[in-house]
Amino acid sequence: MPLNIIVGAQWGDEGKGRVTDLLAAEAQIAARYSGGDNAGHTVVVGEKVFKLHLLPSGLVQPHAIGVLAHGMVINPVSLFHEMDLLAGMGLDVSPARIKVSAAAHLITPAHIALDGADEAARAGDKIGTTGRGIGPAYTDKTARRGLRAELMFNPEELGDRVEQHIRHANKILEKIYNQTPLDPVAIAADYTQHAQRLTPYLTDTALYLHERLKANEVVLAEGAQGTLLDLDLGTYPYVTSSSPTSGGVFSGLGVSPRFVNRILGVTKSFQTRVGEGPFPTETFGVEAQRLRGTGDNQWDEYGTTTGRPRRCGWLDLVLLRYAIRVNGISELVLSKMDVLSGLQTVKLCVAYTANGQTYTELPLGPTNLAPFCPVYEELPGWTEDISHTRSLTDLPEGARRFIQRVEELTGVPVTMASVGPERTQIIRAN
Repeated sequence: MPLNIIVGAQWGDEGKGRVTDLLAAEAQIAARYSGGDNAGHTVVVGEKVFKLHLLPSGLVQPHAIGVLAHGMVINPVSLFHEMDLLAGMGLDVSPARIKVSAAAHLITPAHIALDGADEAARAGDKIGTTGRGIGPAYTDKTARRGLRAELMFNPEELGDRVEQHIRHANKILEKIYNQTPLDPVAIAADYTQHAQRLTPYLTDTALYLHERLKANEVVLAEGAQGTLLDLDLGTYPYVTSSSPTSGGVFSGLGVSPRFVNRILGVTKSFQTRVGEGPFPTETFGVEAQRLRGTGDNQWDEYGTTTGRPRRCGWLDLVLLRYAIRVNGISELVLSKMDVLSGLQTVKLCVAYTANGQTYTELPLGPTNLAPFCPVYEELPGWTEDISHTRSLTDLPEGARRFIQRVEELTGVPVTMASVGPERTQIIRAN
């Protein structure tokens, strides 16, 4: 079957972009199925650093077609900015290479204003959103008052609908949040202009993907964020507004599960998250800074989209086993093995304790992790530089044992491990 699914097995930022880029070399299409420009995927090719937020990472491979499917919410301004940057780096961003679903929902300045106002109103109970309008856009979608990209085929109707949308949002901004209203006429005019550029890219992506899969072309389904940020399956309410798990692929792309070949779960060799919410294995001080890095390097733990420093801790196998189960992950990709080089010992969280009991699986899912304390297994580290290693057998004993222990405690093979940020700095088990 020609559909390969790549999911994040943590709170996002696992390195899915570089895995998609790598596998896109053997695929015809890379398709984003959820999220918006709150995502951030970085692909490093030689001296070039590609930072993608809406466009699929597979586009860095010059032969691949990129699909932005109806499960996404799209800010046209962000999309055009990203396309222009990639064009300046030598990538083809024409309608021949990029397909945008006519059923995808549009993000407007009102969504962004509502996002910021709502987060500010939460005071000490913030969610930690990126402020990109993602949540309000999905709210409008589920309330059946969203703006679908297909409106752009009729500029007059688009202008009217955008004006209505802004006026409705202004009532909330003024009366609930005491914010300055937006100009509905000016914003409607802007979106009429956006339509001229975006409409050549619009199509029925569900039909397009179905036909390509039937023709046995390889499609990579690329999600944003990670399992623990899934609206239903994540650490609610500190989650995103869509379904970045494998189940979201079928609703977000509109394709059948019968096409699935592989489900790859990408996880760091340690754990990170951006924003608020529970984090049982979080560490602090020198230990956290060692995992995070200084920010001087592109691969240090600072958000691609927000620039915020990520919270860091040790790899949590309780949560990883949960991610494997709810996604049906058939193989694991361990990223950033090189970051652990030089540590005398490395830790794996193998279980939790709470109220005198030990748990290897979550009794009620990941929503309330506050009562749980991690149980660690310490493994010998390694001091060798592994950035030039390209085979498992050439890794130092400590690194091999780390990978083996992850496999033993999850029951899933590690088929790839990254040892640096470059496209070529990857170890394949087969």
